[in-house]
Amino acid sequence: MSGLADELLADLDGLSDVEEEYEEKKPEQSVPTSNPLKRKADAAGSDAEMDDDEEEADEGQQTVGSLVLAGGVKPAEELDAEDVQQMELGSVEDVTNIAKLDGSKRMNDLLKEIEKYQANPSTPEAMALPAHMNPEYTLIVQANNLSVDVENDIMVFIRDHYAPKFPELEQLVTDPAMYIRSVRVLANNEDPTKVDLAGVLPPAIIMSVVVTATTTSGKQLTDAQWEAVRRACDLADRLEEARKKIFMYVSSRMNVLAPNLSAIVGTTTAAKLLGVAGGLGALAKMPACNVHLLGAQRKITAGFSTATQKRHTGFIFQSDLVLQTPPEYQLKIQRTIGAKSVLAARMDLERQRRDGTYGESLRDKIEKHIDRLAAPPPSKVTKALPVPGDGPKKRRGGKRARKAKEAYAQTELRKLQNRMAFGEAEQEVGAFDQTKGLGLIGAGTGKVRAGMGEANSRAKLSKANRLRTSALTRAAQSSDSGTATSLSVTPAQGFELTNRATAAQRVKEANERWFAAGSFSFVGQKGA
Repeated sequence: MSGLADELLADLDGLSDVEEEYEEKKPEQSVPTSNPLKRKADAAGSDAEMDDDEEEADEGQQTVGSLVLAGGVKPAEELDAEDVQQMELGSVEDVTNIAKLDGSKRMNDLLKEIEKYQANPSTPEAMALPAHMNPEYTLIVQANNLSVDVENDIMVFIRDHYAPKFPELEQLVTDPAMYIRSVRVLANNEDPTKVDLAGVLPPAIIMSVVVTATTTSGKQLTDAQWEAVRRACDLADRLEEARKKIFMYVSSRMNVLAPNLSAIVGTTTAAKLLGVAGGLGALAKMPACNVHLLGAQRKITAGFSTATQKRHTGFIFQSDLVLQTPPEYQLKIQRTIGAKSVLAARMDLERQRRDGTYGESLRDKIEKHIDRLAAPPPSKVTKALPVPGDGPKKRRGGKRARKAKEAYAQTELRKLQNRMAFGEAEQEVGAFDQTKGLGLIGAGTGKVRAGMGEANSRAKLSKANRLRTSALTRAAQSSDSGTATSLSVTPAQGFELTNRATAAQRVKEANERWFAAGSFSFVGQKGA
């Protein structure tokens, strides 16, 4: 017993040691990172830890999740829309503390490489190489990564620092570029309604901004606060110019590398797909069912709602074709786009249809498929009422039509009733204070007798009705009445039983007597 107690105490001591280690590690995990931007990779990496056995089992396998295929280049880790809305940069006083791209070595080197390849483009043989052997592939993916950083870095800083002046502007102007331009024009004026926003915002949004500015709860910014916002706007303009240059380069090179693929999913998404897959050849050899999973990110679901999370969605889900599709059909359409993208990649790999017409035709088919899915069900056709007073309609003739007319034709009796003799009084029939003329019915005989009429005008029973009527008649004739009895009442003996055999014998004797065989020359004698 002492040995068992010692083992239990040792186990409890081990549990306390684990708790102490957990408490020591917990403060280290709560330390904020230097980068205030929380990206998808931070969320995806925490659940990527696996047991040793699972890691050994997964070694050597290609995965199409957040990992990169063999020979591929990892794409940019984009911000979630929820992460952008939840970011708080109001405590940051200088925009240069968060925007590290302007004047950085990374951007300068990238722009120099872009200018180099624009001056001396790669040969078609070099562009046909896999991604890990072609430096321009890597440059295209890096340019995509940098454009993602440019889009979201400055917008949050300007939003948080200009919110004290006009907090409602963020809900009225949702486009980041338009928001930055409107902030530059509105500036720190005391009366925003006097600012001319024509050419900066659409007329409908201008009306909303002017009306909201009259009742805004914002207050005037200090000179230092406005100067920080103005510097952020200038920096955003410079980065926007760099982003446009990067985007034009990526678009031009992707239109040369994969024109048909770019026609379907766009140049940005096409560059991401080629970068992750490991080149055009690897993408063309990939099964169509796996293409829409390229770039899929793992999500942490413990303790959080999964209602807004899209599972099994990758880079194709970010293309404009999927985003403009109704939400209930997006997952279905991304599979269709993935299958068509493989066909376009195979066409680009064979260097056929270099003008992109094949990809455009596939995109047209996808758009028609989306329209068919989103089309409402056909409405019930309502027949218009006939024109009043249009006269009798012309009916087609034929044996069947004549039979239908004969079934409802006027009988001879009704024709005689509707006919009157000239100068003679009409016979009438009265009942219940009503009288009805008989016309020529029974004229000359004084009897109400219907004429036979023509056989064609008689109403006829169908074959099914004739069979049904004969069956009912036959059943009624063969069945005995419920009141039939074998008792008879006689004046002599009262009730007596009827002998059917005796009655049948009497009938037989009568028949032999009156209907005996013979001729007019021989008449049977009475009593014979």
